[in-house]
Amino acid sequence: MKSQDIRKAYLQFFESKGHLIVPSAPIVLKDDPTLMFNNSGMAQFKEYFLGNATPKSNRITDTQKCLRVSGKHNDLEDVGFDTYHHTMFEMLGNWSFGDYFKKEAIPWAWEFLTEVLKLDKDRLYVSVFEGNEAENVPFDQEAFDIWKQFVSEDRIILGNKKDNFWEMGDQGPCGPCSEIHIDLRTDAERAAVSGFSLVNADHPQVVEIWNNVFMEFNRKADGSLEKLPAQHVDTGMGFERLCMAMQNVTSNYDTDVFTPLIEKVEQITGLKYTTNNQQPTTENQEKTNIAIRVVVDHVRAVAFAIADGQLPSNTGAGYVIRRILRRAIRYGFTFLGTKEPFINQLVAVLADQMGEFFPEIKKQQTLVTNVIREEEASFLRTLDQGLQLLDNVIATTEGKEVAGTKAFELYDTFGFPIDLTALILRERGFSLDEAGFDKAMQEQKTRSRAASEVSTDDWKILVDGNVESFVGYDQVENEVKITRIRKVDSKKDGVLYQIVLDATPFYPEGGGQVGDKGILTPALSKGEGAIEIIDTKKENNLIIHYTKQLPGNLEASFIAKVNTDLRAATSKNHSATHLMHQALRSILGTHVEQKGSLVNPKNLRFDFSHFSKVTDEELQQVEDFVNARIQEQLPLIERRSIPIQQALDEGAMALFGEKYGDNVRAIKFGDSMELCGGIHVNNSADIWSFKIVSEGAVAAGIRRIEAITGAGVRQFFASQEELLSEIKTVLKNPQDTVKAVVSLQEDNAKLKKQLEALLKEKAKNMKAELANELQEVNGVQFLAKQVDLNAEGAKDLAYELGNLGNNLFLVLATVDPDASGGKPMLSCYISKELVAEKNLNAGQVVRELGKFIQGGGGGQPFFATAGGKNAAGIAEALSKAIDFVK
Repeated sequence: MKSQDIRKAYLQFFESKGHLIVPSAPIVLKDDPTLMFNNSGMAQFKEYFLGNATPKSNRITDTQKCLRVSGKHNDLEDVGFDTYHHTMFEMLGNWSFGDYFKKEAIPWAWEFLTEVLKLDKDRLYVSVFEGNEAENVPFDQEAFDIWKQFVSEDRIILGNKKDNFWEMGDQGPCGPCSEIHIDLRTDAERAAVSGFSLVNADHPQVVEIWNNVFMEFNRKADGSLEKLPAQHVDTGMGFERLCMAMQNVTSNYDTDVFTPLIEKVEQITGLKYTTNNQQPTTENQEKTNIAIRVVVDHVRAVAFAIADGQLPSNTGAGYVIRRILRRAIRYGFTFLGTKEPFINQLVAVLADQMGEFFPEIKKQQTLVTNVIREEEASFLRTLDQGLQLLDNVIATTEGKEVAGTKAFELYDTFGFPIDLTALILRERGFSLDEAGFDKAMQEQKTRSRAASEVSTDDWKILVDGNVESFVGYDQVENEVKITRIRKVDSKKDGVLYQIVLDATPFYPEGGGQVGDKGILTPALSKGEGAIEIIDTKKENNLIIHYTKQLPGNLEASFIAKVNTDLRAATSKNHSATHLMHQALRSILGTHVEQKGSLVNPKNLRFDFSHFSKVTDEELQQVEDFVNARIQEQLPLIERRSIPIQQALDEGAMALFGEKYGDNVRAIKFGDSMELCGGIHVNNSADIWSFKIVSEGAVAAGIRRIEAITGAGVRQFFASQEELLSEIKTVLKNPQDTVKAVVSLQEDNAKLKKQLEALLKEKAKNMKAELANELQEVNGVQFLAKQVDLNAEGAKDLAYELGNLGNNLFLVLATVDPDASGGKPMLSCYISKELVAEKNLNAGQVVRELGKFIQGGGGGQPFFATAGGKNAAGIAEALSKAIDFVK
């Protein structure tokens, strides 16, 4: 069976068992601070297991895009070296929320595998939880007895807590599980060694394909278990492994999930990939195989993350995506000989292959391709720079071992991969102080972990059975009760408290809009005893209010009051964001889509897809468009609960990477209509005015506009008026300010030309003087000296001296007296024959000498410059220059 047919067969089977088929949630999580990515099928249903929301059906089936590259479930370093671990994988799942349990889940799993897919029963093994006395969880007798109806007892394995008790993290829903494993070895291998002994032993052909998790406990903050109010089933099946079993191969990479991508890599590189049944291979062939596996696995993870709205960046989830892509790039660079961007070419193959079931990859294909191409080009430049830096490290290393701290600096500061450093050092006959590198890495991880460490208490429930609600669309003040509290202790923010209210008017951070702030006051007091709400967020469908202290009487009634000044300013920026989105699509084209936003009381930030700089004329058109909508005084038309398909049919904009329910909220101002849960003005006139303050690129194909509204615009124009007044005063109040500035610029240009001519003349006059100061060192005409010229003059002087003859090695230092503290500059000139014959390089020279003036630089092998901050270091830099020719 083809992979597409296997996926359809699974979903149709469980649909026939009364399950509702739902789409995959985005791979990037936005409503769970404990996880960056969906790392299992159950992540998107966590709020149902916790009882914070009600599912649309008690029986659900789906295939979920998962990513395991951070935190507890991290498979990244295994990927490529074996044939069954992946960064992104699909998890086929069937779910019961308080409905069926073991006696249905186990037989259905067996029926699907053996009757629908007709897998060989003789190759299947099952496992059940053996129990754990310390946890007070007994042996799973019920699952054992059910399995005995289908398999003999010698095929049932008793698994320990590590293998057969599933939990997502340190806290939360968990329970015993029952797995199904398949033995894909040859008959001869199976006859020689029983598959029973290889289950959970990391054998590449004896693998788990199905996991029935029976959710019946909640792991508390203190590590203890408590019974959940209802029993749930969380079933997960590794799609790629199932395809391996169904397609009679012994590697996930030999299935049609990966073969089209592998064939494209072979076409691009001219190298061949050998399948598992083409063994044995040479050492070089194995390196090629590993690299190709890394590339085809990683491109799936990166492409789907970008399609779901997560761009590569230097922080958080974006950093993880960048790290995955860079791992693929460096494997291609080192082992596939790819010195130019090539991974982006695989996106078209991926879109054709998976676009039917995951339409986001098809719709976002151009964006994904461009972002990956730009990231590749950027990192290949980093690798090229890193190779030069590594050359410098090798040149200045005494002995044959490079310090771990030096290698860590290359890795940490410049992103140069440590395994590539080690590889190059071995080729050059050097070794790496790995212990020193590991120590530096561990110290950094400790610092990072300490900065972000957070511990949370369990929720303390104050009102049993309460259903929390949000009333903030209609009210900014409401009488409330506290329903639950939790203490949070973090190194970064100290001790905070999370409070949940029964009917809160506070809007939680979401959709780019910041959370509300305000106060909570005892209802019976006269404004006394108020505590400040410093932020509001959403976690697993709960609206959480952050405060630095708790009220004295938690059972009392309170008045929750939103800071209306902040909310009003935020709402103006949010409504303006919608109008600007409409303007961009109208002026630049309908390819424009929102890729990120931030809306706060001060300003708005909007990231969108567009492949060239927005011109000043286009920005003015956007600004005029939005201000025209403001002048039209468009009333807010809010559709509080409308079926999502109806909203889309009526033209509402939906954002990729957002998770929408069956019923949505639509916001309309004139012809602008978007799905949005945020706070908005009642009329576009309330925005008052709209002003763009900046536009620029944030990634390949992604532009960013920052803008202001309302009071922000008033302040902007007031500051511009003040600035103009200051300029007029400096220019002695001319009648025509523009004409006065133009005249000043013209005079300045004339003076600059005169100065340049004088400096060139000065350099020529210094030529003869400095020629007499040249000294011969090892056959090289050498001079290192500080001169009273600017940087351009020093360059002219260097070339003038270079015309005198061959074998010249020259380092000139200058100081710009107009810069604060005096800005030092080093210029290095090396005759071309010295570059060729003695392997001298001006770029390397100034990088090394630049350290003495607290700076750096580069250039060509025969001429390079380095700027710095410390003019006092010039003398030492010049004294060290002779070491390069000695």
